Amino acid sequence: MATAQIDDSATAWQLQAERGPDDALLLRLSGRWTLDARLPVGAAVLDQARGRGRTSRIAFDAAAVASWDSGLVIFLRALAAEAERRGITSDLTGLPEGIRRLLALAAAVPERKDTGGARRPSFLAQIGTSTLEGLRGGRELLAFLGEAFLSVLRLTVGRARFQRSELFLILQEVGAQALPIVSLISFLVGIILAYVGALQLRQFGAQVYVADLVGIAMTREMGAMMAAIIMAGRTGAAFAAQLGTMQVNEEIDALQTLGIPAMEFLVLPRMLALALMMPLLGVYADLLGILGGGFVGLTMLDLGGAEYYQRTVNAIGLDDFAAGIIKASVFGVLVAIAGCLRGMQCGRSSAAVGAAATSAVVTGIVLIIVSDSVMTVIFDLIGL
Repeated sequence: MATAQIDDSATAWQLQAERGPDDALLLRLSGRWTLDARLPVGAAVLDQARGRGRTSRIAFDAAAVASWDSGLVIFLRALAAEAERRGITSDLTGLPEGIRRLLALAAAVPERKDTGGARRPSFLAQIGTSTLEGLRGGRELLAFLGEAFLSVLRLTVGRARFQRSELFLILQEVGAQALPIVSLISFLVGIILAYVGALQLRQFGAQVYVADLVGIAMTREMGAMMAAIIMAGRTGAAFAAQLGTMQVNEEIDALQTLGIPAMEFLVLPRMLALALMMPLLGVYADLLGILGGGFVGLTMLDLGGAEYYQRTVNAIGLDDFAAGIIKASVFGVLVAIAGCLRGMQCGRSSAAVGAAATSAVVTGIVLIIVSDSVMTVIFDLIGL
């Protein structure tokens, strides 16, 4: 029987190879096999232990091992893998039971071959993936809009199921509690419009037309749009976060198990609340914006209060107010749809809730700008 001694310079670990019958190789392990002992490489040990003889099976004897940790498991795992690659079988019965269990656990899950080295998809593949995601998102949007429309129809015939008390709470959240931020932003927007207009009109001695500029801009466009953008960032994100948290806590699944439609119980009250309150917030934003323009006119342009008021009344017509109210109503529905849609599409993790809230804000603002552009063109064509 031939033997070979392999160890490190500090003799922390020792490995003795004995060649037995039937081309078998017995590896006797002793000493300290830990990570800080500079353990050998499995392939090099296998080459040195085999020598020039033929080997068909490897067995182990670890009775003399003084201490070991994951370093020994890593070494044996690498040695067994190299032996398997060379067509050599490994007999692990001579190892401690703990090591055998760890090796079996490591072998139970196959090693991933694509970690860190995945090929980047081609340009055409990226286009195809984006197209499929867009189609899937469009299908989900159409399905959501269809369910929302059916919920509204059931509401008109008195068959929608939701808590009326929750509707009033949501009305308070999206209405009265939003007044401070809407007041501040609308007043400042009116100041900005008046100041920018005054810089140009002052060159022609037409500062008085600042009242016309601010009044028409706020009632037709800026009042409803700024209120809608505020609500998209404030209320749309809140709706998405609330429904997303319900998804994470499986509350929506519980409602469906009880036979309660989540669209009627959760989405419909939020849509109604924003659709009802946005026109009022739009008119309120118009008023604060006009007051902001009046502040600039009285303090910087030396306009009289009665004069500014009269110019504003003469410039604004009912059609301007009607256009602003229609836009505000549409914006409210779009913000509610964006927030509730992203909330219902939320995943089952806390990160997904944050992503849903962010996506709701972005989607709401995009829908507001696009719909405003479309309605502006339509109003111009019909003379509104």
